[in-house]
Amino acid sequence: MEGEGDQVTRKRLKSALEDNGGTYEEKAAFETNDVAQVAASEEMELNVSHILEKIENFTHLVSELLESGKAIFKELSNEFEERMIMIHKEQVEKWQEEIKQLRLLDASNEEAHALLHNARCLLQNAHIDNDS
Repeated sequence: MEGEGDQVTRKRLKSALEDNGGTYEEKAAFETNDVAQVAASEEMELNVSHILEKIENFTHLVSELLESGKAIFKELSNEFEERMIMIHKEQVEKWQEEIKQLRLLDASNEEAHALLHNARCLLQNAHIDNDS
């Protein structure tokens, strides 16, 4: 059973053949009619039949290859997207950890600054008391 993608690919391939002057079925039928009028041999008809079968088999093979290529690219695209999202998440988490560390450092610095300020005030008060 052919999938939708396989059918679309076959239509594209047949369209490409039509751009060259008609489908291979139409060309074969036209040639067969002309040849029949010229009293074609069964061997020639058999050869034409084999060539048409080769064309159909080749078209089917190309169609399958295109579909498998699409599937591979889709899988790679999904893996790429997942990896990019994971990299983004990891980087954001690193930066959030940096922010947390900076805030902790800032709080520690503020606490030290407050202690030093209090110590300075005490020393100034002690120095003023000694001068009086």
